[in-house]
Amino acid sequence: MLELGCRHWCAALAAFLLLCENTLLTQSRFILMESILIFFTLCGLLFVLKYKRLNMKSPWALTYLIIASVCLTMATCVKYVGLLSWLLSLWIICRDFWVNHLGDKRLSDFTIFLCVVLRCIITFSISIAIYFSVFFIHLIILNKAGPHDSVMTSAFQASLEGGLASITKGQPLHVSHGSQITLRHTHGRTCWLHSHTHVYPIKYADKRGSSHQQQVTCYTFKDVNNWWIVKRPEKNTLAVENTKEPDGIKHGDIIQLVHGMTSRALNSHDVAAPVSPQNQEVSCYIDYNVSMPAQNLWKVEIINRDQFGDVWQAINSQVILTHLNSTQALKFSGRQLPDWGFNQHEVVTDKIIFQDDTVWNVEEHRYTKSENEKERERELVAAEMIPPKGTKLGLWERFWELQYKIIFSSPNTQNVHSHMYSSEPLDWPLMVRGVAYWLSEHNNGQIHLLGNIVVWYSSTICLLLYLSFFAFYLLRQRRQIFDLSFDEWEQFKTIGEVLVVGYGLHYIPYFFIDRTLFLHHYLPALVFKILLCAAFLQHLANIVKTKLIPRFIFHLSLCIWILSVMYVFKKFIVFSYGTSPLTSKEVFKLRWKDTWDFIIHKP
Repeated sequence: MLELGCRHWCAALAAFLLLCENTLLTQSRFILMESILIFFTLCGLLFVLKYKRLNMKSPWALTYLIIASVCLTMATCVKYVGLLSWLLSLWIICRDFWVNHLGDKRLSDFTIFLCVVLRCIITFSISIAIYFSVFFIHLIILNKAGPHDSVMTSAFQASLEGGLASITKGQPLHVSHGSQITLRHTHGRTCWLHSHTHVYPIKYADKRGSSHQQQVTCYTFKDVNNWWIVKRPEKNTLAVENTKEPDGIKHGDIIQLVHGMTSRALNSHDVAAPVSPQNQEVSCYIDYNVSMPAQNLWKVEIINRDQFGDVWQAINSQVILTHLNSTQALKFSGRQLPDWGFNQHEVVTDKIIFQDDTVWNVEEHRYTKSENEKERERELVAAEMIPPKGTKLGLWERFWELQYKIIFSSPNTQNVHSHMYSSEPLDWPLMVRGVAYWLSEHNNGQIHLLGNIVVWYSSTICLLLYLSFFAFYLLRQRRQIFDLSFDEWEQFKTIGEVLVVGYGLHYIPYFFIDRTLFLHHYLPALVFKILLCAAFLQHLANIVKTKLIPRFIFHLSLCIWILSVMYVFKKFIVFSYGTSPLTSKEVFKLRWKDTWDFIIHKP
């Protein structure tokens, strides 16, 4: 605040408001990411403003810029929302350069060019180095399997100690005729190609007919029905006779996939899929002796053969299975089947061959030993779990996969839009809904993410008043009426350029994000709004400072307002710590808005 030209009492007021904000207290107690993100964001912004204050040729300017780059990069490493802070900082720096330095005739063209290039190189090189280092340290230290590593590809999981490596150790590398495999959807939702004895209903709810063939789905759990046997169409046997020189499947080969437990081949007909009628249904073929012959031939296309070769490999090879009759690719549609499909995920074929949802890879793999169907079933049911040993996957490969998963994984498949505590961006400025974090088993003591309503409403009002005053001053200046001195106007503008723009950058993008949102997503924007509130109150103090009665009223109102902030903070602190046993009556008394959904034990 001092770097924005505010007085010490204004900076102290801003600090006081942040300390009395219950949401920030709750988040920091749980060591959640927003607190760390806000810390690095404000540190980076502080040093950007220090850099802005100095001359381009000052050695301290470069030092401040380096520190700002470090802080803002750390904010980005915490959450990608930190990129919005980068945008704000670039806006501040570029505008300052355009207004104060580019037109400075005392600086030669070469000096300006050299300063800009030097600062860009230093800033971006430091940021990239820090970003890579953070993830490399992360990948080196966290080298063991965990409960949520299934979101990564099979190759990534197999590189971790334990987990998938305990299954894949020692398994054959090359997929061949007679291979027993599980096919995993490589990108996005983690699931495996699956079938079971149940068939598609004769008619769907919308009266469309189906093939009434055996259902094929994508199942999100390990299951014996996830096993398939690779078969060449011209061969009638399934057992692998020579495991040392198996009949390997190559890119472009035509195969059949026989379901391990039902011995029916993966099939597709010109029938609309159950949930995605624009696509074609996938099934396991049942011969009903009707005029619907089997169409169960699939072409193997290895899309990363430049890296792993033309022979289909377990774990490594990413394949697209193209249906020979329709030239459509086997695809995970992302839709869930109704109850008759046990709410498993739909599998279809799609005319668009090359897309993330048509990519599959073999995860578990072994060779078929017996021709006897019952014996094969016993093999599948009694699959051996082998002791763990990680396979090798380089740091760079894991780094880029992690970036891909973070950036491009579809939020639609990973988020639940019907969460009872989710909220919309329009709800946030007036704190329509909080978020329940914890409830005591013995009483109604609970931790609930809820802000200081006085701070939230006051800062929202101050934001609207600032915009109104700004528009008013601009209109007056167009009429050649200057209510503020040049220095006062520049400071008023600077506050808006930093705090209002910062608020908008951290708030407006959420209107365009298609994912489940909660109140805590608003906290970075809230911090900018609280700082603006303190700065605007200083502006009001400057307006009334020469008038005795308005000044007295302002100071009295300010004191009452500060006391109300403290009162509300103390009143709702029970929801930040959760250590106070509350009765149902006490919880209801704290429900100041009907939309605040607190949890109360049934009597």
